[in-house]
Amino acid sequence: MTKAKTRTAQADLPLNQILAGDCIEHMNALPESSVDLIFADPPYNLQLRGELHRPDNSRVDAVDNDWDQFQSFQAYDEFTRAWLAAARRILKPNGAIWAIGSYHNVFRMGAELQNQGFWILNDVVWRKSNPMPNFRGKRFTNAHETLIWASKSEIAKPTFNYEALKALNEGVQMRSDWVIPICNGGERLKDHMGNKAHPTQKPEALLHRVIIGTTNPGDVVLDPFFGTGTSGAVAKMLGRNYIGIEREETYRQVAQERLSRVRKLDKEVLQVTSSKRAQPRVPFGQLVERGMLRPGEELFSAGNRFKAKVRADGTLIGDDVSGSIHQVGAQLEGAPSCNGWTYWHYKRDGKMVSIDSLRAQIRAEMGERLN
Repeated sequence: MTKAKTRTAQADLPLNQILAGDCIEHMNALPESSVDLIFADPPYNLQLRGELHRPDNSRVDAVDNDWDQFQSFQAYDEFTRAWLAAARRILKPNGAIWAIGSYHNVFRMGAELQNQGFWILNDVVWRKSNPMPNFRGKRFTNAHETLIWASKSEIAKPTFNYEALKALNEGVQMRSDWVIPICNGGERLKDHMGNKAHPTQKPEALLHRVIIGTTNPGDVVLDPFFGTGTSGAVAKMLGRNYIGIEREETYRQVAQERLSRVRKLDKEVLQVTSSKRAQPRVPFGQLVERGMLRPGEELFSAGNRFKAKVRADGTLIGDDVSGSIHQVGAQLEGAPSCNGWTYWHYKRDGKMVSIDSLRAQIRAEMGERLN
């Protein structure tokens, strides 16, 4: 979709706003297939029974809010079924959802995702480097939460910025276990009394990884349980559009104040390392058609060990071998495969230049046309 079409499609959306009220009602009122990504941090239904105290008898500020209370598992399942159905309707065909939970609810949520036709891509373990201790000493310290990443359907092709995540991880593939501290210190928002503004505020680092990895600048990120707006703050900073839905007025006020302080990063730093697989395919023959390389021109392998001539149909011919740039390189090297784009070079002004530079030139032109 071109940027012009994207802007048209987004015209009917309440972009960069916080909608007050029930998330199911608001999602049902949005246009079908209009959102790129949903990040959902629903009530966990913790089923707390009474107050929790530390060994010194001081009270733990646990999640005991009304919005986390459900009469039964059946009631919670009905709620999960309804909001997931509304979420799936508004996702674009290649859209995706991230849903986060604890052992209290994540298994029930995962089953309902599959029941509704979502296709689970990964579950990610967010391992908290500074978890709350287990005060009663009757269970393991609960040191992680689980995120489920799922596409709208099995045939969907959701955004996955593999190279960008690899770059975030010092050149190593990003794994499905993320060690990130819980929200604390200056990042933890406080109310006018100095208390936590929200008991389950998520760290920006977590949302940064999600949004960088699975969206592109200009995409629409919807959060049906907006809380104090971590998803919106990170989305705004990273040049994405957000839609927040939150029924609690106190949370909306905190989120709005927070968002007013966020500044979008400059365009030049919003670009992330892209995957070559995601870039437009350029046949080698296109270089010949456009006169960037001429039929009969010689190409050379690194170190000038081998050479071959370009033919008019975009194939190469060398010593007793012929075929594509990849096939000829592999045959000459006696290798099972070869990336011809990085293997072959041409000479200009006495210098060896990779043919991949010509492919990059065409791709840049294609990108300019799309913009």
